[in-house]
Amino acid sequence: MLNRLEMLRIFCTAAETGSFKGAAAKLGTSPQAVTRAIQELEALQGELLFHRNTRGIRITAFGEQLARRAREGVQQIDVLFAQESAPSEADLQGVVSLTAPNAFGRHHLMPILTRIAKDHPQIAFNLRFNDQRLDVVDEKIDIGLRMGFIRDNRFVVRPVAKMPFCVVAAPELLARQGVPSAIEDLDRFPLSAMHDRTTGRLWPWFFKAGQQLTPQRPAFVCDDAEVECSALLAGIAIGQVPGFMAMPHIAAGRLVEVLQRFAPDPWDLYIYRPQRTPTPARIRLVFDTLTQALSVDQIPEDKARWRDWT
Repeated sequence: MLNRLEMLRIFCTAAETGSFKGAAAKLGTSPQAVTRAIQELEALQGELLFHRNTRGIRITAFGEQLARRAREGVQQIDVLFAQESAPSEADLQGVVSLTAPNAFGRHHLMPILTRIAKDHPQIAFNLRFNDQRLDVVDEKIDIGLRMGFIRDNRFVVRPVAKMPFCVVAAPELLARQGVPSAIEDLDRFPLSAMHDRTTGRLWPWFFKAGQQLTPQRPAFVCDDAEVECSALLAGIAIGQVPGFMAMPHIAAGRLVEVLQRFAPDPWDLYIYRPQRTPTPARIRLVFDTLTQALSVDQIPEDKARWRDWT
């Protein structure tokens, strides 16, 4: 069972946003966790706080009264702790373990972690850069960064940006073999593929409306995204790679994007951590700093600006 302060905090957020899903997104938890917290609070109060139906939720008259009283109390407690809990360097001492995709970790996470390390030398970092998704609970990892989807109420999750996937090739390869105009055209081109160490299979390519393609006779296979990108730059194959890898080369003219009208919806780039209570100050600091530094305002959406971001 959640403590009563956390129940009230979740309840106030749900009342403010007008939806359990909106409250979950704002608090970095799951809609199921919000629902459970509201149900526990209703049981304690002996009153219904929200009317629910298939279209959404609507706060009750009792819920409105409780929200007014609770909001003031929660804010006062937050102010009290904000004044007294600024962490000292002693609070920040210790190891923070992180995992992220190889290329993103090396090129975009490391500069941020370097700044944190210089500002807080008592924090030590244990980095697990890996293109395979690790079990952060079993591996005792404090913070993870991934693209895709995460629906697990064991984690505090913050989507920080949208990341597209691009089908790209070197200009000389396209000059030599032509430009594909449809997904089916890819069969006559040399393709690259990424090997999934977890399943032993090749990663599929993703396209609009849920379409997928798994290269049947790839010209180049590896299990490292940077190695794959090097092969694309060398003109060995056409490949599909995340935008953070492709866009700097597109902006510089080293790669050309093809099949743009079939591009899938961008995936979320998200940062997450296990819901451990209490969370050490050093982990909160690194998590919040990375969330801010990798926010949608910082990662450019315009392809021409990626050259300056790398």
